[in-house]
Amino acid sequence: MLSDIAEITMGTSPEGESFNADGIGTVFYQGRTDFGFRFPTIRLYTTEPKRFANKGDILMSVRAPVGDINIAKEHCAIGRGLAALKPKNKCYSYLYYTMMELNFELKKFNDEGTVFGSITKDDLFALNVVALSPNESISFEKKVSIIDDAILQNETEIQHLLEMSSILLSKITD
Repeated sequence: MLSDIAEITMGTSPEGESFNADGIGTVFYQGRTDFGFRFPTIRLYTTEPKRFANKGDILMSVRAPVGDINIAKEHCAIGRGLAALKPKNKCYSYLYYTMMELNFELKKFNDEGTVFGSITKDDLFALNVVALSPNESISFEKKVSIIDDAILQNETEIQHLLEMSSILLSKITD
């Protein structure tokens, strides 16, 4: 089961008046609206965070559409549309790709007769996963985390270049 290999935190939303886009408080991700290719984009902050994800935790959409995933680039607060998953064995890449593989299984929660799909805490905790032996997990992690680290570095560099581009363009138009 997923709860055997990961600590799972279900998100909850702070009061609406605590949200801001001015960088005051804790980074806050509401749901998949904030998701990018692999990492979310910061849009909101909250001065009243309730539930958290740490840097490297897997963020999973638990409301329509269920199953989309990203990776937290920083300590952040999570809203009720997300769950944060932390691998119990510290094998973050293994957990990320395990969740990617579960995508088809998770999509069924979008079609279960409700207007908006969702997955309950109990259903999420009970998801069947392939659990590797400790040696296999570590071996997988050593090989794949090199690629994942390069993706993070590229993403960070792209973000910095976009910020620099925006600054330069604003100076040209002034």
